[in-house]
Amino acid sequence: MQDLNDLYYFVQVVDHGGFAPAGRALGIPKSKLSRRIIQLEERLATRLIHRSTRRFSVTELGQAYYRHCVAMLVEAEAAEELIERNHAQPRGTVRLSCSPSVLHYLITPLLVRFMSHCPHVNVQVEATSRRVDVIKEGFDLAIRIRFPPLEDSDLTMKVLASSPQRLMAAPGLFERYPAPRTPPIFESCPAWISSNTTSSMSGT
Repeated sequence: MQDLNDLYYFVQVVDHGGFAPAGRALGIPKSKLSRRIIQLEERLATRLIHRSTRRFSVTELGQAYYRHCVAMLVEAEAAEELIERNHAQPRGTVRLSCSPSVLHYLITPLLVRFMSHCPHVNVQVEATSRRVDVIKEGFDLAIRIRFPPLEDSDLTMKVLASSPQRLMAAPGLFERYPAPRTPPIFESCPAWISSNTTSSMSGT
């Protein structure tokens, strides 16, 4: 694997017209620069620089190599600037899957605040209670009401909030049925069922 530092050192030596001025500009010994360029030439099996006590010059192939090295360093700097800009101002697209009820009562107000702080982020929301395949369907995150843990999965689950469940009944129910003390008694009580595409629940 090519060490990009060698390309950087080579460009600096050419730009400054020699090892000594490049070493002074970079704050590193001339001997280190010379050694790195020699190692680069050995890996390439090509002479890049003509060395003499009186004159510094770049070979014809070295000049062509220099132009490509400059282009690579420019692209590397552009890539780093892109990351820095993204850290300073988040941008891009976020795909979210969320159940309709949670989206309406909890998530929508948070999305409004998020988008006001991050105007360059495009949020795409699918309101559904169906079970989604986050990876295959290309979602960045899915928000659901469910119990941890996840089934065998490479996904990461984070609990955003918890809500205790309570079993309640109208006072008049116990005028017709005995107060339940154990779970089997519930089988004789009237029940309601709440369901969605992935789960169902019954109660009195």
